[in-house]
Amino acid sequence: MTSCTTPAPEQLALLPTPELPLQFRLDQRTRERGLAHIAAIKAQLAAKAKTNEHVAPATTRATRRAA
Repeated sequence: MTSCTTPAPEQLALLPTPELPLQFRLDQRTRERGLAHIAAIKAQLAAKAKTNEHVAPATTRATRRAA
């Protein structure tokens, strides 16, 4: 068995790109699950950011240094 290394890492693509080598292509179901997971993570981050906006501001570094 031979191993093939590339000079730089390659990333799997969630969007269809026919020019990718076969080993990096994802089927439609995997692509849909990946995109749904990314959307869920973005929604969680947005909800967390919104919650943090309503919380009293935390002590800043400048305030902690002055103390």
